[in-house]
Amino acid sequence: MTNEIISLLRTLRQAALDRGLKATIHYHEEDSFLMRFANSAISLNTNERLVRLDFKAFDGRKTAQVASIVDPTDLDGVKQSLDRLAEMLPHAQPLTYDPTFPVYQKDIVDERSYDPALAALTNQERLEYFNTLAKGLESEDVKLSGIFSNGVTTVAQISTASEHTQFFRSSDAQITAVLSSESLKWEINAEQSAQKKSDLDAVSLHEDLTLLLQNYQQDAAVKLPVGKYTVVLGPAATAELVGMMAMYGMTGAALKQGYSFLTEADQGRRIFSEKFSVTDDPEAVELYAEKADQYGLERKPFALVSNGKFGGFVWDQDTADEFGQKPTGHSINHPSLVVNGGTGEVASLAELIAMEKDEDLLYIPYIHYMNMVNPSEGTITGSSRFGALYLKKDGSVEVPFNVRLTQRFVDFFGDNLCWLSREQVVYNVSSSYDRRNPTALKVPRFVCVKGIEISHSNPSY
Repeated sequence: MTNEIISLLRTLRQAALDRGLKATIHYHEEDSFLMRFANSAISLNTNERLVRLDFKAFDGRKTAQVASIVDPTDLDGVKQSLDRLAEMLPHAQPLTYDPTFPVYQKDIVDERSYDPALAALTNQERLEYFNTLAKGLESEDVKLSGIFSNGVTTVAQISTASEHTQFFRSSDAQITAVLSSESLKWEINAEQSAQKKSDLDAVSLHEDLTLLLQNYQQDAAVKLPVGKYTVVLGPAATAELVGMMAMYGMTGAALKQGYSFLTEADQGRRIFSEKFSVTDDPEAVELYAEKADQYGLERKPFALVSNGKFGGFVWDQDTADEFGQKPTGHSINHPSLVVNGGTGEVASLAELIAMEKDEDLLYIPYIHYMNMVNPSEGTITGSSRFGALYLKKDGSVEVPFNVRLTQRFVDFFGDNLCWLSREQVVYNVSSSYDRRNPTALKVPRFVCVKGIEISHSNPSY
């Protein structure tokens, strides 16, 4: 397979040269499987294999692009994209800067994130996984829904500057299981990310769902008063917050386009808690990391935040070209963000509920419909969902109706940060609405923050 793809790219490179094009060719292949559950039954079971080719031509400051889903065995049809590219290029509007043309200096084959066993997962294995995690939990009132998505993503690149190619392959799985009450309308969930088959652990999801189900069926439901709370974030909430913060605040594009909450003067300054560090780590194989970016730059660990100090902005090649900056190896489909662990010994939901407390804790595992309110202030909004708990210092538990929080990133990760769990977990943030692009973050199992304000509180589920 690897040799076939590289051979195709070299054939298309020669076809581009024959047409007098200075061009790049990007190959993307996905072999995707999706099993979806609704109302305690399989509602969809499908798979698809898609090959996409992206062609980009350069002529001074002019560039043109053609992207299409193709049959790679139909070379004549594929080469028509090059003909269209040649027709489009003379009519392109010139850029205001000189774009860099990729020149690959060596061949790269990176399959560190590929596991043949996960790639070969069967429908029976996916079904057995869901049967294990849901065993004994469904009833006339409580119904199961969710997804088991897995697949293989292959990405490769070449340019007319040389015959050297870059080739990356990864396997991934993303599982979400939701139990919902038809009568009371509450929902609880459990999620898992996998890069290899041995990462799959349906038993641990069953344990979390069993515990949450007991709380939601047995403990009192309450409307919390608005005000400030000490909040414990689950990995979903933490990962989504960090991912959004990095995207909206820590890229060169965000800085130059005026919507980052950080400034150039903030580089090297302590903006966050000294307990907090975030690194984009190309060695994090479990996060589908790639060792080089799309321009052939070797990727090295990049400290976005180091013990509270903001390290600096990341620059993709095109933005660096536009604004006269040095690229940081971030012309990538996805980062590999790792949030450091802390000193907290709480490693499971059961341990969090059982631990001794000197104050009440609001556990928010998931922030629903999180969106930016004011990017330049780093303010987001979202509501709790999927298993929030109010853990009282006397050891009792209440189930809070959904609450809304509208806070700045520095409110979560600044001086109000109390502790982070020592244990880290991988949380999958992949989107299923475009080409397959497995993306995940590694974050502490729990993050505890004081002074998080609840601005609205629902009177029911």
